[in-house]
Amino acid sequence: MVDNEKQASGGLVWVAKFADGSSKQLEPEPRCICVGLIMGCRTSICNFAGDVWKLGASDPRKVVHCMKVGLALTVVSLFYYMRPLYDGVGGNAMWAVMTVVVVFEFTVGATLSKGINRGIGTLLAGSLAIGVHFVASHSGDKGEPIVLAGSLFLLGSAATFSRFIPWVKRRYDYGVLIFILTYSLVSVSGYRIEKLTELALQRLSTVGIGGAICVIISVLLYPIWAGDDLHRLIPANIEKLAASLEECVLQFFNDAQDDDHRKASRIDGYKCVLNSKTTEESLANFARWEPAHGPFSFKHPWKQYLKIGTLSRYCAYCIEALNGCINSGIQAPESLRQQLRSVCANLGICFSEVLRELAASLKTMSKSSNIRFLVHDMNNAVEELQNSLKYLPETMHENAVTIIEALPVVSAAALLIEIAARIEAVVLAVDELAELAGFKDEEGDQKHQEEEHAKEMKALQQV
Repeated sequence: MVDNEKQASGGLVWVAKFADGSSKQLEPEPRCICVGLIMGCRTSICNFAGDVWKLGASDPRKVVHCMKVGLALTVVSLFYYMRPLYDGVGGNAMWAVMTVVVVFEFTVGATLSKGINRGIGTLLAGSLAIGVHFVASHSGDKGEPIVLAGSLFLLGSAATFSRFIPWVKRRYDYGVLIFILTYSLVSVSGYRIEKLTELALQRLSTVGIGGAICVIISVLLYPIWAGDDLHRLIPANIEKLAASLEECVLQFFNDAQDDDHRKASRIDGYKCVLNSKTTEESLANFARWEPAHGPFSFKHPWKQYLKIGTLSRYCAYCIEALNGCINSGIQAPESLRQQLRSVCANLGICFSEVLRELAASLKTMSKSSNIRFLVHDMNNAVEELQNSLKYLPETMHENAVTIIEALPVVSAAALLIEIAARIEAVVLAVDELAELAGFKDEEGDQKHQEEEHAKEMKALQQV
């Protein structure tokens, strides 16, 4: 008779019990162990392959970026494989390979930012190192190391301190880092090398070659623009705010607590807006380095996108507080919610209409002809809510409702009024962007389309 018992460690052992009462622990066969290991490895490989496939399918641009990096490395490696190119740059060809590895980024703006920063940092550091080396070489055998070490201390300290300056850290941090690295290498190695100028020029040329290859491939082969990503991110966040806000009002005033999946999927959209600040700032910084492309000029007002994103987060903070009212342990009486249900539902619809109209205006880069009417309807709904709140004390008195019980409803109503003011600020920011970026006039386009349609109909009638 065979039985299995669980050890204290949590594993399983097989024990054979015989008729005379004795027992013997059976050891697993090596074949079974090998089969188990093979099946475990197969499962791990399949799971990994599935994750890789999902990652590539979710954003095919990542696959394209990987192929572009591979192409850039292949091209720059020719400076090692081809003797004429290798003789031209000498042993410093590895600097070109290193430049491709550290400079090539996902977007064009990030690649240009790193490439230009690396080039300028290398040029400045090399020039200063040659100048300091010239001064040090005329300072005598004892004075030369003192001058080199002193310059290294002063310039290294000053450059490091500049990295704490906000605008330098935001745009030129990588360039300052390369400056420190290059100056240190050239300055220290120059003490033992006679042809320092030739060495600095070779390194500068290889860095320029590597950076140029990165920029050319990044711009010419399926370019991925940071400006396009930022232009898509802001409207997407506004649409998430609209969905979250609409669902919050429905959940609170309609007591729709039975559909938890729908609640989680729509209400939690505002969390993406709260967590997008770093991404927005990074994309806006990289977009400033990009050349004119598509509908975006070189001086496109990318800072205005950051302003819209900031105002959108202000709305998201209120939505988070409104969500807290929904999940509060103190539930408002049905009589109070019934009194404010229709007016708050109407206000929630107005919110979503205004926000979705703003998102559509940003996507199409056109001035909306309906936004002022939608904002007017939103303000009217806010006035209706304020008038309804005036009669709230009477309802509380009639139904013997305490202030604590009415607090969630009053807080939710106050948050809705505040959200209306913050949405209006977003509308003004979008209008400002439309003026700065020269958005097309939607009314003019509609009129032009109507005229073209009339001409076509007239031509058909003549035929």
